Amino acid sequence: MSVIDVVSVLLLVAGTFFFLAGSTGVLRFPDVYTRLHALTKADNLGLGFFVIGLSLRADSWVVVVKMVLIWALVIVAGATAGHLVAEAARTSGVVPWRKPR
Repeated sequence: MSVIDVVSVLLLVAGTFFFLAGSTGVLRFPDVYTRLHALTKADNLGLGFFVIGLSLRADSWVVVVKMVLIWALVIVAGATAGHLVAEAARTSGVVPWRKPR
């Protein structure tokens, strides 16, 4: 195994960790706002690690550019969807969770 292979695998493992952390946050956090935060932040970072890890193994720069464009589109779509869901929750009267005293 070369150094690039090891770095690629480590980046893919890091991406998997962030995907799992985001999914765990969606299941465990108490309200829609914190769940959205976990989902959008962790999953976008996880996808970024995946794109970088796969880019190291790509055959051509065209493939790398396509993956980066897909990542950018996912970031924009995730931010937009997260904003729309949070706005819908706010206008529906969903109050943010507060820690009980």
